[in-house]
Amino acid sequence: MLEIRALHAGYGKVEILRGIDLDVGQGEIVAVLGSNGVGKSTLNNNISALYTPFAGSIRFRGQELVGKSSSDIVKLGVIHVPEGRRIFPNLNVLENLELGSLVRGKANRQKNLEKVVAIFPRLKERFSQLAGTLSGGEQQMLAIGRGLMSEPDLLIMDEPSLGLSPLLVEEMFALIQKINQEGQSILLMEQNAVQTLAIAHRAYIIENGAVAMKGKAADLARDPDLRKNYLGL
Repeated sequence: MLEIRALHAGYGKVEILRGIDLDVGQGEIVAVLGSNGVGKSTLNNNISALYTPFAGSIRFRGQELVGKSSSDIVKLGVIHVPEGRRIFPNLNVLENLELGSLVRGKANRQKNLEKVVAIFPRLKERFSQLAGTLSGGEQQMLAIGRGLMSEPDLLIMDEPSLGLSPLLVEEMFALIQKINQEGQSILLMEQNAVQTLAIAHRAYIIENGAVAMKGKAADLARDPDLRKNYLGL
């Protein structure tokens, strides 16, 4: 579905990504792991056309994304759930979800809404509640739910476990796995390596703006170098 080749990107004159190659196949959870500052969000921002790469190619289902607008990329089915949730705090939960179908998915809004609340029942209980008053875990559910309202072909999640309690982190990863088991392709950016590798099919480890390791998630989880140098085990 997604093919990234020789991607160089950054901000101003500062290069953050230094020649990234990455693929996501149909029905996969592909994880991109790395600490803060290695370029995970930069990668997302360039896929979503929030920034323009310095060089390289980003293709989705054979179409080049570089040069397209963010709206065009949403229309193609590439949906980005950003780091920090980025919900609309002064709108209620239902209004936030409905905004997810503003560009894509409007014709099936009610059907998609039913699908979202089946995955996140707590959101239905809070339709009329202002989104800014939700707990951190509920806000993350809302952000993912809003993304699902756009009928994504590829759902990009940026640090969905960030700021959540250990119990909620476990719940969040279980929900991500459930969404994938229903057929959703996911590109997952995370710092939480152990739990991410437990649900992903394949993974890429980014260090200093380049891919340091890649492979099947189960193999990487057992790799002694990764466990020692990255996971601290």
